[in-house]
Amino acid sequence: MSLEEKDEVSVQQVERKPSTTASQSSEKWEDGELLGLDVRPAAERKLVRTLDWRLLPTIVLIFILNYIDRTAVTAARLKGLEQDLGLSDIQYSTVLAILYVSYVPAQIPSNMILNRITRPSYYIPVCVMLWGMTSALTGVARNYAGILTARIFVGLPEAAFYPGAIYLLSRWYTRKELAFRSAILYGGLLISNAFGSLMAAGILSRMEGKMGIRAWRWLFYIEGSITVAIGIMAIFLLPDYPHNTRWLTPAQRRLAQVRLAEDAGEADEDVASDSALKGLIMAIKDPKVPIFAVMTCSQLLGLGFVNFFPTIAGTLGFSTTVTLLLAAPPWILATIVCCVNAWNADRTGERFFHVCTPWWGVILGYIIGVSTMSIAGRYVAMFLMACGYAGFALTAVWVSNAVPRPPAKRAAAIGIVNGFGNLGNLISSYVWKAEWGPDYHQSMYIGIAALAFATALSVVIRCILVHQNKILEREELDNLKGAKRERIEDAAKLEGITFEEALKRKKGFRYLY
Repeated sequence: MSLEEKDEVSVQQVERKPSTTASQSSEKWEDGELLGLDVRPAAERKLVRTLDWRLLPTIVLIFILNYIDRTAVTAARLKGLEQDLGLSDIQYSTVLAILYVSYVPAQIPSNMILNRITRPSYYIPVCVMLWGMTSALTGVARNYAGILTARIFVGLPEAAFYPGAIYLLSRWYTRKELAFRSAILYGGLLISNAFGSLMAAGILSRMEGKMGIRAWRWLFYIEGSITVAIGIMAIFLLPDYPHNTRWLTPAQRRLAQVRLAEDAGEADEDVASDSALKGLIMAIKDPKVPIFAVMTCSQLLGLGFVNFFPTIAGTLGFSTTVTLLLAAPPWILATIVCCVNAWNADRTGERFFHVCTPWWGVILGYIIGVSTMSIAGRYVAMFLMACGYAGFALTAVWVSNAVPRPPAKRAAAIGIVNGFGNLGNLISSYVWKAEWGPDYHQSMYIGIAALAFATALSVVIRCILVHQNKILEREELDNLKGAKRERIEDAAKLEGITFEEALKRKKGFRYLY
């Protein structure tokens, strides 16, 4: 955030409201037992390990199911969905696009709600159960209107998950930890394309006609029911926020808050004046946010092949089952590339090239795709295309790094960027037209142009962040005066260190680009 925005944010406290009794005040300082230099390193490793084994697997599993449910219609298409419901090509594209009509606008208010409630461990699982039930009910659709309605109501609760999960991660992990964890989360989406294809292949090949029901309907029933079950489990597995997670000790909660306060030199908490609406206004006024939003829209337009991946694999000329099996390996490789790319981004603190390089691989894949119709060439292109999502996996992380405080602004920024960005998915639903198949040259040309434009916007964002870092360097000495000094003193009091030590840490904050 800019220095002007920091002036609007005051550090009041992190752990809890001010105590009104001596015993409560004493307890507040007793929970600092893990902050000592002799015990903190081990305690911090244990805390991060606990989060890695409890928070990450839960949201990764949910994300796998999230995308499987969202894209089940693309697999169902291969087994008679269009014919049974009497859909034309344009109607099928609308079925894909209509999900984003509810999914896109719902992300911003959802993240604003998530920032204000105290129990995300309830909010996110309830949304998971709702989209699981709606996805299962998609299987009962009998006509075009029925499946349109189902898709609209799948998108509404799904909007809470990805931007909400990124925001939840940003409330627990430091800047240097966040990219790799977020990539593991997004790896769930990538691997879901592989697992989804394998699961769909099994269901579509074995369930046809069972109990008099078409296989594509079974696909929705089974996948939706699994999602509902995982949503129930998530209530007991997900954490809330560092100050109120029930399965951490008071000392661990204090340590979790101090880590984030040290990371940015400010407490990672909203104060009374930081309303959800104020956070939204602050995000809109930050020039980086709308640029990020347009950049994300452009990149998702360029990556829009994902909703048609089974169809693209079908152009290789194999049977339905073989086509779905061939669609899996590119996503397995993409998951590996995504995690390695994010690990290196965390290690180096670099963002621009780690975001853009995978896009350039997609551009190369498109060039191969328009240059040849050979099976080997187009299959190699599919691997390059799938790996492009390693760049998108770091987009929300980059937003979180570029708009770190206050949380109300960060939550709104992530919602705006991911929400507006998914308009690219909506547009891409009409870019991969059946009439342009089986070569889809026009679709690939559009993808090349979109990713080139996204790269140009990323250059602009990088230049802005470099400039803001130079401003921070010039104005650091002003931290010794007025309200800025008071905020650093508050952070020092929270962490149990001297003002000089807090100032030194504050000087270490820089935007990552």
